Amino acid sequence: MENYWIDLNCDVGEGIGNEAQLFPMISSCNIACGGHAGDAGSMADMVSLGLEYGLNLGAHPSYPDREHFGRKSMRMEAREFQESIKGQLYAMQQVIIRKKAVLHHIKAHGALYNDLAADLVLAATYLDVLEPFKGETLLYVPCGSPFAKFAVNRGYRIWQEAFADRAYEADGSLASRKKPGALLSEPAVVCEQISQMVLEKRVRCLNGDYFPIAADTYCLHGDGPNVLEILMYLSNKLPEKSIFLRS
Repeated sequence: MENYWIDLNCDVGEGIGNEAQLFPMISSCNIACGGHAGDAGSMADMVSLGLEYGLNLGAHPSYPDREHFGRKSMRMEAREFQESIKGQLYAMQQVIIRKKAVLHHIKAHGALYNDLAADLVLAATYLDVLEPFKGETLLYVPCGSPFAKFAVNRGYRIWQEAFADRAYEADGSLASRKKPGALLSEPAVVCEQISQMVLEKRVRCLNGDYFPIAADTYCLHGDGPNVLEILMYLSNKLPEKSIFLRS
């Protein structure tokens, strides 16, 4: 039977404080860099801890919206938006340089992530800011999204991302957090969703249909109430399906 080694990523540095428990069981981390959460101190702590465990280090920029934790879409002038993203990435890069680390990837957070998935005008504005990172730094992007194709056409290297603990709509978009069943918190359910995505290259959507999905990395939200329980369960159960976490 073929073995599958998967990259599991978590959003971190968001004030939860559970990273010391998370990092031994994941392989990539997306570090909040000041938009929705985080500051220079938390970024430095996350980079240091990530280096200790050999993780892929990523920047996790967001709309500048701490009040709503970056989970609310914002209408911003293009220049204001770009200055915000540029400032967040610069702050993260300064920490990376100081720690003699490497920025492996950039992954947008929350509402920005979802908005980029379909709004190619916003995507173009965003990618213009990321030009200095082109060629060396990966973008983590929604699997199968217009943004994924657009980024590749613009010359960016991408890893397509699927979500282990979120339900999907029939069009492949993430179900709104306000919808019943949108957040998956039972370890067995999360394990089943990952297994299906890895082995069958598809995901069962909320309406019962299946959507094709072929991911390079899988996200498990670090602020979920059962995240540690889920990670322990995945570590024990996924090998039964010949699926292994790269931790």
